Amino acid sequence: MASGTNERDTDLNLPVEEDYEHLIEDYSHLAPPSEGELLQGHVVKVGTQELIVDVGYKLEGLVPIDQVRQPDGTIPFKRGDAIDVMVDRHGEQPEGYVLLSHSRASRLRIWDSLEQAMRDQLLVSGRVIERTKGGLMVDVGVPAFMPGSQVDVRPAHDLDQFLGQDIPVRVIKINRRRGNVVVSRKMAIEEDLKARKETALEHLQEGAVVSGTVKNLTEYGAFVDLGGIDGLLHVSDMSHGRVTHPSEVVHVGDELTVKILRFDRAKERISLGLRQLTPDPWETLPQRCPSGSRVVGRVMSITDYGAFVEIEPGVEGLIHISEMTWSRRMKHPSKVVKVGDHVEAVVLEVKPRDRRVSLGIKQLEADPWTTVAQRYSIGSVVEGRVRKLTDFGAFLEIEEGVDGLVHVSDLSWTKHVKDPAELVRKGQVMQAVILNIDAPNRRLSLGVKQLQPDAWESFFRSHEVNDLVRGRVCRSAAFGVFVEVAPGVEGLCHKSEIPAMPDRGQAGDALLPIGEEYDFKIIKMNEAERKIGLSLRAVAEEEERARLEDYQRQAAAATSTIEEAMNIRGKGEGR
Repeated sequence: MASGTNERDTDLNLPVEEDYEHLIEDYSHLAPPSEGELLQGHVVKVGTQELIVDVGYKLEGLVPIDQVRQPDGTIPFKRGDAIDVMVDRHGEQPEGYVLLSHSRASRLRIWDSLEQAMRDQLLVSGRVIERTKGGLMVDVGVPAFMPGSQVDVRPAHDLDQFLGQDIPVRVIKINRRRGNVVVSRKMAIEEDLKARKETALEHLQEGAVVSGTVKNLTEYGAFVDLGGIDGLLHVSDMSHGRVTHPSEVVHVGDELTVKILRFDRAKERISLGLRQLTPDPWETLPQRCPSGSRVVGRVMSITDYGAFVEIEPGVEGLIHISEMTWSRRMKHPSKVVKVGDHVEAVVLEVKPRDRRVSLGIKQLEADPWTTVAQRYSIGSVVEGRVRKLTDFGAFLEIEEGVDGLVHVSDLSWTKHVKDPAELVRKGQVMQAVILNIDAPNRRLSLGVKQLQPDAWESFFRSHEVNDLVRGRVCRSAAFGVFVEVAPGVEGLCHKSEIPAMPDRGQAGDALLPIGEEYDFKIIKMNEAERKIGLSLRAVAEEEERARLEDYQRQAAAATSTIEEAMNIRGKGEGR
């Protein structure tokens, strides 16, 4: 029976058990899709309320139009476009169609793509949508968190600058169940920088002229991005002229063409130059600006010792404070020029090797010292203002740029002046006599005491040794007293020349009281050294001698009178 049945089946060409398995596989694509299965269909029609999508299986489904409508109201699909969908059995099933969900399929596709990107370390594009605590939120199809430490290779202090930007990121962490994604822009940048750096290192060499972008500035220079590797443009290599700070020449974001000066491939250090691409103006400066020529420049900076003037791009000259005016009373260059002023100057000296130019402003006018000897004469009286006081005298400015010195010894005939401030003050206007003119050495000797007669000279002319003079004791010393014998003229009465007085004990035991007047005898005179020796003893001795002589005269007269009287008496008795 069994064998008969098998024969009939064979005769009817019915499949055996093994053949059923092949039939199932052949028609398995006609089985309806299961819930949650990701499908790719093709748009059959775009309606006002839905998209009709052919998903195979001899099935067509509907996707609600709201799932594909863009914020601006447009529909990004047209007939024939491929579209990701999933069967959605939760909603009301339209008659003759299956309900499809594009949004669920997109999310599933996105999560799959993100997981694959994380596994394969691929870059994905995202848009920064929000600033949040500790970092930024980035839309990579789903909201992802980017910590602040993962924003840039350097610490980013202003995260708001990234809002709305489309940026490349790496997926570093995913939790699909919780819907958490963490991304990193820093890793994406590092990867790009590494690739660019390797490419750049292959093509860079010393002497090459390359282009780059100024990345950031420091006090000593600027770092330039050469396409994956940074080079340092030192401040000294930015310009042939003096540059105080890199910001005077370049700014962040500037595109520069620079020359590679040094390249240490092992340490990946590159030194760049900007001024090396232009001719050095100092090499031909002596021909363009010879000594004695006049130039016009702009004051760039001012120091205590002078002003720096840019006379052409990359070339600055110094106007020293001593070259600003013929006058010596200048205290600071800012009294003559200001930063930004355009000034004319005379080139005094050019040193290309030292990159120095000495300039002068005062040379634009005649040197007053060249005509001093013609305009003044020795013995003439001039008037000036005391400009400066020193230990040895006072400087008088008798005209702009011409000063004369009144030596301390020429301030007074009579006073022993130790400090000029005893008699004159700074800023005082006074007269003086010109004593000497030395124009080549720019020296003028003046005297104040010469305005009055010399009291000493007058005294020596009218007195001799042994003359008696009346004097006032003005000061005392261990060896004697000084006596003023005329206004401004003093003599010394040594203690040995002071006689003993009844109320002062022995001779020399005490000096004369200050302020008392006595008659003194001149015992010494030295006009060259202006010394006068006085003696009170000599006067006393002369007075004593005069008294003795007078007594003797009186005694002699009395004796003569007695003798005469006795003679007369004797004659009378004889009669």
